[in-house]
Amino acid sequence: MNTRRSLCTIGVLARLGLITGLVSFLWGAPLTDVSAADKLTVYSGRAERLIKPVLDAFTAKTGIQIDLLSSGTTELVNRMKAEGDRSPADVFITNDAGSLEIARTAGLLRPLSMREVERAIPPQFRAADNSWIGLSGRFWIIVYNTNLMKPDQIKSLLDLADPSWKDKIAIPNAGSEYLQAGVSVIRASLGDDVTKTFLEGLRDNAGTQVYQKSSQIVEAVAKGQVAMGIVNHYYVYRHLATQPTAPLGVFMPDQQDGGMGAIMNVAGIGILKHTPRIDNAKLLVEFLVAQAGQKMFADLDKEYPLHPEVKGDPALPERKSFRAALVPLSKLAELREPTMLLIEQVGMR
Repeated sequence: MNTRRSLCTIGVLARLGLITGLVSFLWGAPLTDVSAADKLTVYSGRAERLIKPVLDAFTAKTGIQIDLLSSGTTELVNRMKAEGDRSPADVFITNDAGSLEIARTAGLLRPLSMREVERAIPPQFRAADNSWIGLSGRFWIIVYNTNLMKPDQIKSLLDLADPSWKDKIAIPNAGSEYLQAGVSVIRASLGDDVTKTFLEGLRDNAGTQVYQKSSQIVEAVAKGQVAMGIVNHYYVYRHLATQPTAPLGVFMPDQQDGGMGAIMNVAGIGILKHTPRIDNAKLLVEFLVAQAGQKMFADLDKEYPLHPEVKGDPALPERKSFRAALVPLSKLAELREPTMLLIEQVGMR
């Protein structure tokens, strides 16, 4: 009899549990998920192989699991706009300050007041309201084949438009955010007329040597298919880390008197305005701007740390040894659309 009563009780409890679950579903209340608070969803415009080791280190330290979605930066910004407050993303990480600023002006990102950020990252590398924060710096440089040319043959990016370099250079394609950001800085520094002449010469000299990936440009230069190319600096140093005998050299352009300075951009992070996991998201920001996180960007990715007390990889030129262009990173967003129009008018591929 006791056994029968026990079985009956279990059956009642099971039905009650089923009813409770059904009510929760109908009212939209989440069923119990003790791990929901220990997760973050990160939308990343950076290649997974570059950002995942850093995020894995964050998980190891905090126990907070990361759901990572990697895709093109423009696609992710458009996706977040379309998703609105329904977006599963808590954090946006990408490789271009202009795209971060576009996300800010679209109202997607949350302004932050964090002493850790203000102590670690100089103000020129973050939005005025800290809705996006730079994490690492990259410079648009000229990579050259040491068997085909010497660095004293050029001084400026503009020199690549000289007809003497026809069929001897490799460039990013017209859709490259790196190209768009670089051309935006040239426009802001030197004006549309100079920029248009530069683009026309670049188009003619590159011919068919137009690439979707910067790593392909470095490979073409290393193989001697072209004498030089334009890429972000870290692509060269990553290549040399695995192939140290490759005939590659790096030239930091526009350092002469009156030159505009090297073109700089940053990878950075922003927290989505709607996220319910703001504390976890802040912990990720704090981790990435701290010295340990900054050192990981320097060591793994060959990028320049933005924390003034963290040194870059010793293979890189000392940051103090060259000048950067003075165009504010926050202007890259407003410059982008007219820059893209100019690139299209010139007929870049």
